[in-house]
Amino acid sequence: MSRHDEVAAGLASVRGRIEAACAAAGRDRDEVTLVVVTKYFPASDVRILADLGVTHVGENRHQEAAAKAEETADLPLVRHFIGGLQSNKAAAVASYSQVVESVDRPKLLGPLGTGAARAGRPLDVLLQVSLDPPDREGRAGADPADLPGLARSVEAAGGLRLRGLMAVAPLGEDPAAAFGRLAEVRRDLLDDHPSADWLSAGMSGDLEQAIQAGATHVRVGSAVLGSRPQVQ
Repeated sequence: MSRHDEVAAGLASVRGRIEAACAAAGRDRDEVTLVVVTKYFPASDVRILADLGVTHVGENRHQEAAAKAEETADLPLVRHFIGGLQSNKAAAVASYSQVVESVDRPKLLGPLGTGAARAGRPLDVLLQVSLDPPDREGRAGADPADLPGLARSVEAAGGLRLRGLMAVAPLGEDPAAAFGRLAEVRRDLLDDHPSADWLSAGMSGDLEQAIQAGATHVRVGSAVLGSRPQVQ
């Protein structure tokens, strides 16, 4: 089987899962966008995905993301940055990304706005909210209590558009329960920011539960592209 055929088979399977999950949740299939995460996979796979009709791709690491964006700059893709973000890399990330999903502190906003200005376009941002207990080691994302202030800061910043929330289900927890909490956090955000209606949640193992909880974007890598290469 060629690599094109492998990717096509994985993509068809995931698209089928999304369609079934939307039907089970009583939602329209068009409400959910698939973001294929191409971390550690080559630019040639990005080209295959584009050929198969994928329009949204995601990356976790700046150096790899920047190189791949340059190599595939001719493709009409929406590029999502979904990894942890350092403030000294934020402006560079904003220069090649259309969406940054991992905004978790005000310190990032100035550099992101600078990068958006250099790119000559607004940058869509999602607030990453933590669903982990407060004492969890390696906890990523803002505390839910900090979201109102962070959201106001995004709306006051130049060049940024607040689009919604992103979250990851904690390891070892039922994702349905975690995404249920996320849906409550989202309702609170929408009360004050009704246009911030994107919800990025769900990956290869839990996209069905995320769609049930209202996810508008699911981030899927291995279920589409296979096991990540050993050489990273």
